[in-house]
Amino acid sequence: METPLTLFVWSRQRVLPVRVTELSIAEEAFDTSLNPIRAKVTLAMRVLSVDDLGFAHRGGALFMSHLRNKEALAARAGSAALSALGLEVI
Repeated sequence: METPLTLFVWSRQRVLPVRVTELSIAEEAFDTSLNPIRAKVTLAMRVLSVDDLGFAHRGGALFMSHLRNKEALAARAGSAALSALGLEVI
């Protein structure tokens, strides 16, 4: 049976299918009734690609859309000469 698809949304342009690999909550401070008022949350995720989901899966399509957006962003940046990076010869 397939589990529900978990999405991590950074913005409208960045929606990624993920698998939550770790979640921990450490309560650090309490009020006088011992209700937690401060906690530290650790969340670890792994991005699922088309290798995990397949091209026909909805999450695979979201991952491919994310890659297309990344490539478009990289194309807008263009290329720089090595001298701009402080390198003369490699």
